[in-house]
Order: sequence, then structure tokens, then C-alpha cells
Amino acid sequence: MMLTSKSLAAVVFIVLFGGISLTTALGWWKTESTKEVATFTTGEFAGQANPADIRGSYTFRDIEKNFGIAPSVLAKAFNLPDNIDPATVQVKELETIYADSEYEIGTASVRLFVAFYKRLPFDLSTDIYLPESAAELLRMQGLNPEQTTYLEGHTVPALVAASEQSVPEPMVNSPSAEEADRTVKGKTTFGEILAWGVSREAVEAIIGESFPAPSSTVKGYCLEKGLNFEDIRAKLQIEVDKLNSE
Repeated sequence: MMLTSKSLAAVVFIVLFGGISLTTALGWWKTESTKEVATFTTGEFAGQANPADIRGSYTFRDIEKNFGIAPSVLAKAFNLPDNIDPATVQVKELETIYADSEYEIGTASVRLFVAFYKRLPFDLSTDIYLPESAAELLRMQGLNPEQTTYLEGHTVPALVAASEQSVPEPMVNSPSAEEADRTVKGKTTFGEILAWGVSREAVEAIIGESFPAPSSTVKGYCLEKGLNFEDIRAKLQIEVDKLNSE
């Protein structure tokens, strides 16, 4: 049997949209990606959402769906302006909001806050900072001794979003001048990293591109290129630490 163009078009329409209707009815068709964090697989918290899997692309609403923390609580913790809808804020946007801060407030900060807020296990082997507003909420929730000690050394007091006012000096343990000079921060330039002894090749391997202008700051470059500042900073710090240990 020969199909006319009209008949063929009708068949295609039925197959295409009929298939979509069927998969929708069965729950197979999804118009948008679901953002569900990985869960703990072993131990006391097995099956519960793992804060370490929170991604920068997640919104505060996604965090609420996974951890039951209202977007308004997260907005208060990170001191966001009242004219921002907290439900639509993406975690990675904190890096831009606090772009002028010497200490990184971003995805890792949200992971830490959620873990402490929900009393979930979290790796505290790296330095992650929280604004005082977040620390205050956590103290109200109650912390164990390890968390309390960590928070005391990783809280930036009176920190306000960079778009509103300048950021005061954070209240952290004061390292020696030599250590401070060799800590990769947002305002650290690639020229400084090069001067510390890290090779151009090592930097290029980390960022996946040719060596940036020496005057470029690490945070500024990451924001410009859409890279995850926290990941890049941590990898650069590893290279710096290798030289410090030699």
C-alpha cells in the first residue's frame, strides 16, 4: 500500500506524540532534569541525602526538596538581599555575590551549612568558611564539640553580600606571614602562583587552558571562564603545598 504525504505525516504525528503520551503516563517522560543528591550508602545515615553531593547548579529550592531546609532559611544564613527570590538562587551564585570576599563563600559553604544544620556527617579536613549569619543559625540548632571548634575558626563575622558593602576582615586563626602569602585565595593572582614556584604547565593542566595573564586573579578568571573556583583553588593549593613541603 502506498502512503501519501498526508498519510505519512499523520503516522509520524501519531507515533511521536502518542509515544510521548504513553511515556508521560508511565512516568518515563521528563521535561526537566531532576536534581537529587546522592545518598549515604553505609552506616547510621545510609539512605539519607549526602550534603557533599550538592552541586553549584542546584537552587535553594532543590536543596529544600533534598534536605527539607526552606529557601528562606538559606537566604537568612547567607544574608541575601530581601529583593531576591531565594527559591531561584543557584548555589554557585554565592561566589559572585561574595566576589569581593577574601575568603570563599560558595558551594562548599552551602554543603557545610546543610551538613551541620541537619546533623549529617561531613569531611572537615579542608578549610570552608561561613558568614556569621550562617554560624548563628547553626549555633541555635546545636553543634557537637568538633563542629563548634571548626566553626570558631571558619566564621567570617558581620559578612554582608559584596554587592551591599565592603567585607570586613574574617575572624580566623592568623597564620604566619609566610603561610598567608602562600595560601591560594580569590584575590591571588596567577603571577603570584608562578612566583611561588608552581610551573606554568601545572597551572595549565589544572585549568585546561593556556596560562592566563599573570595579573588575573584566580577567582576572577574562574568566574570569567565558568570554572568552579573551589575546585581550581584546591588543586592549585595542592601544587603550592608540594613546594612548601620540599
